Amino acid sequence: MSDRRWLVTFGTGLIILSVVLYVLHFLAFHDLYYITSYTLGDLAFLPLEVLLVTLVFHQVLAFRDRRQRKEKQNMLIGVFFSALGTQLLTYVSDNDPDRDRIRPLLMVADTWTAKTFREVAARLKRHPSHVRIDSVDLTAVKRFLGSREDLLLRLLENPMLLEHETFAGLLRAIFHFDEELQRRPDLSRLPESDITHLGGDLERIYGLLIREWLDYMRYLQKNYPYLFSLAMRTNPFDETASAIVA
Repeated sequence: MSDRRWLVTFGTGLIILSVVLYVLHFLAFHDLYYITSYTLGDLAFLPLEVLLVTLVFHQVLAFRDRRQRKEKQNMLIGVFFSALGTQLLTYVSDNDPDRDRIRPLLMVADTWTAKTFREVAARLKRHPSHVRIDSVDLTAVKRFLGSREDLLLRLLENPMLLEHETFAGLLRAIFHFDEELQRRPDLSRLPESDITHLGGDLERIYGLLIREWLDYMRYLQKNYPYLFSLAMRTNPFDETASAIVA
């Protein structure tokens, strides 16, 4: 209420000041024609001014705000891949029965263009994202995800990432899978039906994780070449990957 009162007072003061200045101008020069024509000219320009301020200037600010928010989102996504995502993707992809077919497709290089990334992303949509759940050490995965629960919670609570729907979906899928594992005290004695259920959860994560990783690689290549260099050298789909520069 006080903000509204302040705006009304401020607006009224500006109007009164304008009237006083016009009166002073008339008293000094006795030129009503100039005052009238000048006022009409200002009124005629007012719609264009509103257009420029509310549309053009607003769009410029909105674009800048979106770019800043996108940058902050990608910083958080970078934290995710550094602390969790790359390791998880490496392990899960090693248990992909179609890994020999998909690995050559995901050997990202600095010569890739935006078109290359789009083509690979389109081909990934047809990849089944299967996981040999019988080969997965669920106890080790449980321990790994359990050690990263605080990070997952912080990322899920961040409103910036909630705006990124696909990445938020990935975080929810990982957190759900972690919760499934933590609620099973002994993962070595699960019935086949339960193992199949967990395999479905892991395959959901795998499909989302590949796409988000590829999108993040494209972002790094475009904006941070030095980070992209490390990401290429630690590519989860490269069997000879090493952070050491040869």
